[in-house]
Amino acid sequence: MSTSRTPHALDVDEALARLAELTVIDVRTPGEYASGHLPGALNLPLDQLDRAVPVLREAPGALLVVCASGNRSRTACATLAEHGVDAATLTGGTHGWAERGHPLERADGPARSTWSMERQVRCAAGALVLTGLTLGRRHPALRLLSAGVAGGLVFSALTDTCGMAALLARLPHNRPRPADLDATLAALAAR
Repeated sequence: MSTSRTPHALDVDEALARLAELTVIDVRTPGEYASGHLPGALNLPLDQLDRAVPVLREAPGALLVVCASGNRSRTACATLAEHGVDAATLTGGTHGWAERGHPLERADGPARSTWSMERQVRCAAGALVLTGLTLGRRHPALRLLSAGVAGGLVFSALTDTCGMAALLARLPHNRPRPADLDATLAALAAR
């Protein structure tokens, strides 16, 4: 299998029609997953994907990898392709799924109101810029904080990566508990 090919994508209607035959992997953070995911999707955060490759190789049916908009799922598909695992991404992600009026499942238990990763990044970036500008009035060198965040946002847009999201994903509310990750891997192995 070639590792240089672009991962194939399923649009929302194709995914809906094939949902019963797909193994759906949601690579968002546990908090994002808890706020709503495709029916039957299993949560396997992007930064934990390498740990799951052996189990994903044995997953029945075709793999469909989803995230909020499609960016992280494309990254996950490329990573899986490097390991010889074929997977498709959902065009438009869970946002596209919900916009088409398809239902999202919620995690069992009390509802968690966790912000999407995009919203967390916007809040953190804005707070850092405001802090740099405010503190920069007294200490001009602190304006460099605002400049650094602005430069990081431009770099993020040009490379379609996000270092701030990678850092925020490491916060406790965005991390799976080890038991949750083990349960996901066990559910995949049992399929």
